[in-house]
Amino acid sequence: MRFFRLMVFANFIFSLGFAQAPMEVSPSYTTFKTSTAPTIDGKIEKRIWRKAKWTETFADILGRKNPPPALETRCKMLWDDHYLYIAAELLEPDIWGTLSKRDDIVYNDHDFEVFLDPNNDGEQYVEIEINALGTVMDLFMNKPYKKGGSFDLGWNTEGLISAVKIYGTVNNNKDRDKKWTVEMAIPFDALKREGRISHPVDGSTWRINFSRVEWPNEKDGLTYKRKKAEQGKRTREFNWVWSPTGVIDMHLPATWGFLHFKQ
Repeated sequence: MRFFRLMVFANFIFSLGFAQAPMEVSPSYTTFKTSTAPTIDGKIEKRIWRKAKWTETFADILGRKNPPPALETRCKMLWDDHYLYIAAELLEPDIWGTLSKRDDIVYNDHDFEVFLDPNNDGEQYVEIEINALGTVMDLFMNKPYKKGGSFDLGWNTEGLISAVKIYGTVNNNKDRDKKWTVEMAIPFDALKREGRISHPVDGSTWRINFSRVEWPNEKDGLTYKRKKAEQGKRTREFNWVWSPTGVIDMHLPATWGFLHFKQ
């Protein structure tokens, strides 16, 4: 827990070194209600997902005017009365993962992240992360860090169903991988808080964002290790997102995209 707090503080301090880019127009996505729930097995080529459109491909967190990410990431969504369904595709020639325990600090691996604010007010939102091994870290934020917020890592997305599909091999540098895909079913019941919205209806609009953390790696025997910067310091990660925030900080709900629910 101490390490996690240090990482959060370090990320905050690092972000202060960047002048915030002009605010971009936040993207929107319309998710349609499905009468058939997808089987959550990580395989997103199934027929049910053909009904949903892809988001725009992810951009650098600082903005879409920056050079595009080296690897493509995109996702799509569906919903029903009980779940928000998310499918994500992450192109990756070197699939890597090390963390295997629930609530390990998953962004220390390559990961895929979801930030969800059902009330669209920048308060009391959740974060869910997953790596290529299928390890989940989730937490509840009472408000953003820059507003004095704190996280609750003991909070769990009760009833979350998630799976990963690997198109290649994990931690094997003797081949070139294609991608890994993620499926999630986020239960609306898990989002219940007193006096807060947790279940959408036709016409609801929530705020949502997605992030992909990618670390510069190098070969290490048969597997990989994170590259080190000069003087043994840790190399900075890449942050690729659906809705750029303008600074290296995902905890800015006012910059997230809009999720529209349609019957």
